[in-house]
Amino acid sequence: MPDFVNITYGQTGDSQKSNAMGMRAMQERAYQDRGAQYLLVKAPPASGKSRALMFIGLDKLENQGVRKVIVAVPERSIGSSFKSTDLTSHGFYRDWQVDDRWNLCTPGGDGSASKVKAFAEFMASDAEVLVCTHATLRFAFEQIGAEPFSNCLVAVDEFHHASADADNKLGEVVRTLMADGNVHIVAMTGSYFRGDRLPVLRAEDEEKFTRVSYTYYEQLNGYSHLRTLGIGYHFYRGRYLEAIAEVLDPSKKTIIHIPNVNAGESTKEKYDEVDRIIDLLGEVVETDPKTGFHHVKQANGNILKVADLVEDELKTRDVVINALRHIEKPEDVDIIIALGMAKEGFDWIYCEHALTVGYRGSLTEIIQIIGRATRDAPGKSHAQFTNLIAEPDTSAEVVTNAVNDMLKAIACSLLMEQVLAPNFKFKTRPSDDDVDGGSKTVDIEYTFDESTIAINGLREPSSNCTYQILENDIADLTAAIFQDERVLKAAMNPEEIPPEVVNQVYIPKVIETKYPDLTEDEVEEVRQHVVTNALLKGSNPSGLPEQDQESNTRFVKMAEKFIKIEDLDIDLIDTINPFQLAYEVMSKSVTADVLKRIHETITAKKIPMTEDEAVTLYPRIKAFTKDNGREPSLSSANPLERRMAEGLAWIREAKKKKMREALGS
Repeated sequence: MPDFVNITYGQTGDSQKSNAMGMRAMQERAYQDRGAQYLLVKAPPASGKSRALMFIGLDKLENQGVRKVIVAVPERSIGSSFKSTDLTSHGFYRDWQVDDRWNLCTPGGDGSASKVKAFAEFMASDAEVLVCTHATLRFAFEQIGAEPFSNCLVAVDEFHHASADADNKLGEVVRTLMADGNVHIVAMTGSYFRGDRLPVLRAEDEEKFTRVSYTYYEQLNGYSHLRTLGIGYHFYRGRYLEAIAEVLDPSKKTIIHIPNVNAGESTKEKYDEVDRIIDLLGEVVETDPKTGFHHVKQANGNILKVADLVEDELKTRDVVINALRHIEKPEDVDIIIALGMAKEGFDWIYCEHALTVGYRGSLTEIIQIIGRATRDAPGKSHAQFTNLIAEPDTSAEVVTNAVNDMLKAIACSLLMEQVLAPNFKFKTRPSDDDVDGGSKTVDIEYTFDESTIAINGLREPSSNCTYQILENDIADLTAAIFQDERVLKAAMNPEEIPPEVVNQVYIPKVIETKYPDLTEDEVEEVRQHVVTNALLKGSNPSGLPEQDQESNTRFVKMAEKFIKIEDLDIDLIDTINPFQLAYEVMSKSVTADVLKRIHETITAKKIPMTEDEAVTLYPRIKAFTKDNGREPSLSSANPLERRMAEGLAWIREAKKKKMREALGS
């Protein structure tokens, strides 16, 4: 299968090797900072974050006076990563034990009264370890307050679900516990950024954390079996079900993510889509009652085991989920078809191909999906991420540039670097008479975190309800408007339906349907912000999508959201090949060395360093390289080595800049 990015790794096996205590490379690095009261661990999927937490949590219980360890995960299915685990047979001094009573990631509402009651009972008991969802932690905290958490460790998995926004409930729990001063926090994530560009932590809070970073480069370069990672974008015309056969290889262990029913790529009949995909694979001969897997006979007589996670019937789906949790061998399952599941935290080490249908507007989601395929497993030398997207209605040159930007953005993100563009917020612009001295108000106020745009006559939210919508729901609401049947019809018939009808009639109707309790004035407040948001972020003046669901530029707009990447002088595009009725953009191979250079380039652009310091460091850098047989590492735990690595990156970037200036003169 053709790839856009083909990243080759060293297969050193280092990231999989264990020390005398049973710790792999990332776990050992995190354990070195086990004494920190606040610890932030940024590491990719499969690097062993869950077991790292076990080592750290047990040390805090045993040696640091911590009474309890509370582990919070975003979804119930991820709770299994923190089940009771034998650690002593691998060299550690104590096993990780979670009593079934205190595993609250069991079927039932996350915030149900029974789970909150169980949480409170745990806090009052002598038990030491509890596992729950983020929602259960939030609801329990609201009920019992901060005091019972004193001298406890709260570990938050997938920490990017928190944000610095005052109305983010998970973030507020963490901030309150930190303000108490007697609680230990371990925050873990594989993608330390959010799609809405809000910072995960406020700067003053992040400064309190000891940070441990372990990049995709380090993880994959140290695998024993996985050698290459491929990332591909394939464009089609018509319906995706007519094109998917060209990118779906039944011989590869594959997770297929079909589009959300509200997405333009969807046929709106998700069960039919699953049936059509299975028909492409072969004929269903039976469904195993123990696993719920469909046994599909191919034309060559081979039997594929297909797991359907799109099925809504709870009992049937629970059987499939339970079977997937107990996968032990490659032959246990071949294809998984999912809609909203099997992304974040889902663990199937034999997965070779993550095939995702439809535009994904969140870089965080893309990175999480890529992580489903990047586990190391015997016999697995290549992992592939493929995004099958409706062909954008623009020139091949524009798409090629957008793909290149997207690939660079993904590469940066795999290195745990933040590359999203600033988030815009809007406020009412006062008249000149309201400003001190009658001076003109600044139209755009830019900070690192966000840009605020002042607009004449823009209504400010008058209630907490509209404030919450504008703060948290603006992206989802905009998507709902763009997918509304009346709005789509207007987009396809601009000469028949004027923009003011869309603005003043159709958009308010969507808002009223989604939020029926809003007053007329509140609907108008939300409408103004939605239209302004769409207008100033690149949509046309009517606030409409410029294309219908089969011909769009959403992928291009997604790539345009990224910043910094234009500073990376790397062209990943090689050729453009025909694909079905459309095309695919092929890239050059990106080796581990290139990924390392990307890391150095990014670092050089953000580190505070003067030329005098770099020149002073250079003799030490040369001596270090000679003595150790390698250059200093940006990810070293030694602060002096890290600074030397930063100095080397700065020097190289300065040389490149001078060469560019010389060529331009």
